[in-house]
Amino acid sequence: MTKSPSPKANAARSAQVHHFLGTPSDLPKEGVENISAALRALLADVFALYLKTKNFHWHLSGRHFRDYHLMLDDQGAELFAMTDPMAERARRIGGTTLHSIGEISKLQRIKDNDAEYVDAADMLAELCEDNKQLVAEMRQVHGLTDEVGDCATTSLLENWIDESEKRTWFLFEASRNTFGANS
Repeated sequence: MTKSPSPKANAARSAQVHHFLGTPSDLPKEGVENISAALRALLADVFALYLKTKNFHWHLSGRHFRDYHLMLDDQGAELFAMTDPMAERARRIGGTTLHSIGEISKLQRIKDNDAEYVDAADMLAELCEDNKQLVAEMRQVHGLTDEVGDCATTSLLENWIDESEKRTWFLFEASRNTFGANS
C-alpha cells in the first residue's frame, strides 16, 4: 500500500509544479486555482460527453439512422473542438489541466453508458439531458470566472453555452419526431 504524501510534501510539490508550469497572471492565485479546477472538471465532462456521443453515433440503428448518425457526428466534432481551448485556457491563466483518462473518470459528472444496445430515441433523450447538465455546469463556472474578473474565460464559456444549448435543442427536436403518429 502506498503512503499518501504529507501536506508539507504536497505543498513542496505544488511549488515545484508552479515553478515549471506557472504562467504569470494578474488574476488572484485563489481564483486561478478555483477556475482551473472548475475547468478540469468541465473538461472531464466534455470528454465524457464526446465519447458518449461518438458511442451512440457508432451504434445507431433504425429508421432515422442517416439523420441521427450525421447529427451526432457533427455534435461529437463540436464537443471535441472545445477540449483544446478549454485545457489551454486553464494553462494560460496559470493553472493545470487534465493529465489522463483516469483523471477524467475521477472528475466526470456526465455518466457513461456502456450498454450493448440503446434504442435511438433513448440515445437522443440521454444526450439531450447530458447537454442540459453540461450547460448548467458551464453556467456555474461562468459565475466563478465572472466573479474573479476572468473575462476571457467568461467569454469562451458564453460561446460554449450557446453551442451546448443548440445541441440540446437539436436533440430535443429530433427526439420529438421519434414519438407519435408522424414518426
